Amino acid sequence: MIPFFAFSAAIRKIIYTTNAVESLNRVLKKTLKTKGSFPTEEAATKLIYLAIRNFEKGGRAVREWVAARNQLAIMFTGRFDA
Repeated sequence: MIPFFAFSAAIRKIIYTTNAVESLNRVLKKTLKTKGSFPTEEAATKLIYLAIRNFEKGGRAVREWVAARNQLAIMFTGRFDA
């Protein structure tokens, strides 16, 4: 638990915020389930891409991601490209 508190508040919020990830997984699962089968792998990739775009347009992204991303880029230079 102590290593968790070594991070800044913005990074901690990103770490424990799984609702956005779970919501995206739900949207993808629903999209793929309703379609059933795909003629090609490219068709499946396009459908996933469109589902992610619609998800992002809904404004359900984590708002603190930019601040956390910048802090992670500073902390892990060379391992994390912002």
